[in-house]
Amino acid sequence: MVTSSQGSERRARHADLRKGKHRTEEPNENFARGFAALGELALAGVQVSARATDLATGKVLFSVDDHVVMPTASIGKVLLLVEVASRLVGASAESFTVLDRAPRDAVGDSGIWQHLQSPSLPVADLAALIGATSDNLATNVLIRHIGLEAVRARTETLGLTRTALLDLVRDHRGPDDAPQLSIGSAKELTWLFASLARGEIVSPEVSQRVVGWLSLNADLSMVASAFGLDPLAHRSPDHGLLLMNKTGTDGGVRSEVGVLRGPRASVAYAVSMYYADTMLSSRLAVLDGMRQVGLDLLEFVH
Repeated sequence: MVTSSQGSERRARHADLRKGKHRTEEPNENFARGFAALGELALAGVQVSARATDLATGKVLFSVDDHVVMPTASIGKVLLLVEVASRLVGASAESFTVLDRAPRDAVGDSGIWQHLQSPSLPVADLAALIGATSDNLATNVLIRHIGLEAVRARTETLGLTRTALLDLVRDHRGPDDAPQLSIGSAKELTWLFASLARGEIVSPEVSQRVVGWLSLNADLSMVASAFGLDPLAHRSPDHGLLLMNKTGTDGGVRSEVGVLRGPRASVAYAVSMYYADTMLSSRLAVLDGMRQVGLDLLEFVH
């Protein structure tokens, strides 16, 4: 239930979005469509956080509450991939280490390993499954192998204070479990992906490996739905566009972070939505708002 004070706050935020309070000092009017869509969602009670930066110059193209820590569902798996990639440097035998899935790793929803016959896969293949389908079972097996503490230590080393992978993937979260799989701020997430694209996370080799896994992502249902790419094959430029992205989906959570390269420019972006997923129309409105941001990004790079 929304109280009158909460309603007033949301109307004020919506008005601020309309007036450009959250924009950069020199707002790029190419993003007016996205701002209008995000403003409508804020008025409807959706918590919105977003940011986009020019990959070449670092200039902030637009931002909406980009410092706010939001639930980001599976996006935190990127931090796991960074730690995995850091262990596969050079001709490391770790790439070929075969891990078995165990009953305690079992989890549903996203991913295909749970539907395959093979009970064991190499570490590098599990990372590829996470990049391609956000595979939950592969995530849990890798977390068990590497440890959440190692992922947290890597996150701290990267200087991230508002972004974290908090837990295993669980079908049900109890009172003793972390309330979310991961959290993050749009500001930190755009920095992370821009740094990956520039080869600055740990090392060029590590960054390139993570980018390779993420470029397999088949989920183009959110911001990237505006780019017109083949969800199952977009590792090569298509009409001058090249994308790497990661999405996060949970009840009331839709989040995406990525880098889009085009003929005119390249951008790093992050958009997170937190909403009451009580009606299909609410979910569709959120997805449409994310698509509107995507259309603005496409116009900017293409």
